[in-house]
Amino acid sequence: MTSTPPLTLDDVRSAAVRLKGVAHRTPVLRSRTLDAFVGAEVFLKCENFQRVGAFKFRGAYNAASRLTPEQLARGIAAYSSGNHAQAVALAARELGTTAVIVMPEDAPPSKRRATEGYGAEIVSYDRYTGDRVAIAEALAAERGLTVIPPYEHPHVMAGQGTAALELLEEVGELDALLTPVGGGGLIAGSGTVAKGLYPGLRLIGVEPEAGDDTKQSLEAGRRIEIPVPKTIADGQALHTPGELTFSVNRRIVDAIALVSDDEIREAMRFAFERLKIAVEPSGATPLAALLSGRAGALPRRVGVIVSGGNVDAERFARLCEGAG
Repeated sequence: MTSTPPLTLDDVRSAAVRLKGVAHRTPVLRSRTLDAFVGAEVFLKCENFQRVGAFKFRGAYNAASRLTPEQLARGIAAYSSGNHAQAVALAARELGTTAVIVMPEDAPPSKRRATEGYGAEIVSYDRYTGDRVAIAEALAAERGLTVIPPYEHPHVMAGQGTAALELLEEVGELDALLTPVGGGGLIAGSGTVAKGLYPGLRLIGVEPEAGDDTKQSLEAGRRIEIPVPKTIADGQALHTPGELTFSVNRRIVDAIALVSDDEIREAMRFAFERLKIAVEPSGATPLAALLSGRAGALPRRVGVIVSGGNVDAERFARLCEGAG
């Protein structure tokens, strides 16, 4: 007996149909300078140009749009450090409902302001002492809301995978694909597509050094918990992979590369100076792995999911200068 996989290529294709005309089909950028530096043809799928400035809108809208009219009438709850928060808030607004978002007190102010700007109610908590899942579930139970988690949901994972589906439709077969890894939804969805279309493709996740919970978990063959990491890559500051996402990723991920905060800063500078795009720390981790050599020897054609660009000008300048 084999269990039904929680995510299939057809699930991602179904999400793509639902997102057509709602999510942006984001651009793929090339750089001869980058290609020459890393010794490969690199294709950058720029989700910093997605609605809310990150790939998260794909999964949030795919999941929210499948709720019943009764569920939509009662509203949605979510928990996030910023990008999923904005995504759920916008999806709720697009679908004519309301959203309550549980956000850490130290979430980037620009992400909090944007979430509020989309009309969501924000409930704050301390990420180092509070349990965001428990807080959101308590609110949902009290108010009759439906929780849309940032990655532990098949429709969320399927929506995130549409970024890789678009990339492969545009550029054709790739030999490797790099994505950031936080809770694991993006790499689960993207890897399901990439491996489904091209089984020989090498799937590489990238984590900050301080937050290597997925790397440790894959090596152990089970989910490992670490202390909540302190890293500039706030979107990847998790203590353990998702249960559902890990069940997918343990089958399809070939390697995890780790990058330092300084390498992330250098990647952000490179993207700004040479590619003319602003990328947030979590979105820059795959580029950091390429530029630093942490991704190892590269094959000829390499895809990269640049997952987001939500960083305000003041923090961007501080980070590029080597601070905050």
